Amino acid sequence: MDNIMTLEEVANYLKMKPQTIYTWAQKGSIPAVKLGKEWRFRRDVIDEWLNQKFDDKFKSIVEKVDKKEE
Repeated sequence: MDNIMTLEEVANYLKMKPQTIYTWAQKGSIPAVKLGKEWRFRRDVIDEWLNQKFDDKFKSIVEKVDKKEE
């Protein structure tokens, strides 16, 4: 289950404060599920969510990078 992450692991992964991740999870701003009293995240879903954030904000730049990689 290496794909499942805790709130603290996500905060470390994204280099953010755990409180920020907690607040986002409560608001539904980051994909998460609450199991009992604990928040859990899927790494692959977090990666896709982060990529989507970049794509939405920097679409023209991302397209240029993607073309270079082809």
